Amino acid sequence: MLNINKEIENGKAVFNLEGRLDMITAPMLEEELLASLDGVTELILDFKDLMYISSAGIRVLLTAQEALGKQGEMKLIQVNEMIRGILEMTGVTRLMHVE
Repeated sequence: MLNINKEIENGKAVFNLEGRLDMITAPMLEEELLASLDGVTELILDFKDLMYISSAGIRVLLTAQEALGKQGEMKLIQVNEMIRGILEMTGVTRLMHVE
């Protein structure tokens, strides 16, 4: 299960993710992200309450970053050690800003 809380204001979109980002929940996040990028110059994904990410979730991150393109910057914040390890192992930390 994945809960998505989003706030969009003045070109800044913040998505707070809670739960698991896996093959079941990834399509839901992808749909929410892609529908919300119009006019966004800063996309922040808050992983404070994210417990797990699978390869399907990583694909969504890469898709969102590609869709955002040069119009803005994407950041992953409050990433816990377990998820950071997965992101490092898969090379995601070299492709996007991870805090």
